[in-house]
Amino acid sequence: MSSRELVVGVVGATGAVGREMLKVLEQRNFPAKEVRALASKRSAGTLLEFKGKKIKVEELVPDSFKGMDLALFSAGGSVSKKFAPIAAKDGCIVVDNSSAWRMDPEVPLVVPEVNPKDLEKHKNIIANPNCSTIQMVVPLKPIHDQARIKRIVVSTYQAVSGTGHKAIEELEKQVRALFNMQDVECNVYPYQIAFNCLPHIDVFLDNDYTKEEMKMVNETKKIIGDNSIKVTATTVRVPVFYGHSESVNIETEKKITAKEVRALLTQFPGVKVLDNPKEKIYPMPIFAAGEDDVFVGRIRDDDTIENGINMWIVADNIRKGAALNAVQIAEELLKRELIP
Repeated sequence: MSSRELVVGVVGATGAVGREMLKVLEQRNFPAKEVRALASKRSAGTLLEFKGKKIKVEELVPDSFKGMDLALFSAGGSVSKKFAPIAAKDGCIVVDNSSAWRMDPEVPLVVPEVNPKDLEKHKNIIANPNCSTIQMVVPLKPIHDQARIKRIVVSTYQAVSGTGHKAIEELEKQVRALFNMQDVECNVYPYQIAFNCLPHIDVFLDNDYTKEEMKMVNETKKIIGDNSIKVTATTVRVPVFYGHSESVNIETEKKITAKEVRALLTQFPGVKVLDNPKEKIYPMPIFAAGEDDVFVGRIRDDDTIENGINMWIVADNIRKGAALNAVQIAEELLKRELIP
């Protein structure tokens, strides 16, 4: 890894993911000589903590990227569409957490454990995948390498933090209201989320799938680098604060047993296998919250098809699903000496 110290910006620094990006940069001791927090005019002046010091949030403007080496974006698609090209033109490498650039053929979509080599073709903009996609492709990578995955059926159980601070507050308020026999208010979601499940994340498309579901379909193929993989997804919002869970069924070209999958995943970086049903050991969001790893359990053969495996995958959606993956991309860029 390069010994060079960088000027790093976090765009959308006051949001849930932006704050986590600052925390991860600090925890992993990323080599930054200066870290700048950027956000909207409304948030400018807010004080955030970084390495025991207060940093003042600056308003994001077109000149913000002059002299900056790297910018981690988590401020929504419209901000990324407008400012990422400006940053790139100024020689600043952007790692963008929105969906704005993910399917652009000129932009690498990267999970460092899966396709780090794709970074070598970056043109100063790199896309951070969807949180649900990230945690799924990490354990699928070694299986695909060994037995080639033909088809994926995934159902997700996604925490409200994936929507942001307002959703976390809405769940909290609704739980309190229900315990106090009061009516609930629904401002973030179309229906009550407390003690409920909503089979609706993002907008519905013409094919009756949601945008979130199609993100998982298209991003998985791009990251794994195999358009022949068939992927179908159902994404569901559940009343959990942090940590997305996924039931994943895969069909492979070659036979691979649950025992072989367990052994592969135990050795794969970024994966923690929790899989001992007899002892009631399996992944849960309460185990994953605040953790870096992707947790995998309930690994078992699918006896309804010739080459099938079922598994249960859980990860912290704000951490590995967003902030950590972005910082790991930055670390990989340094390791490969891809930051000028």
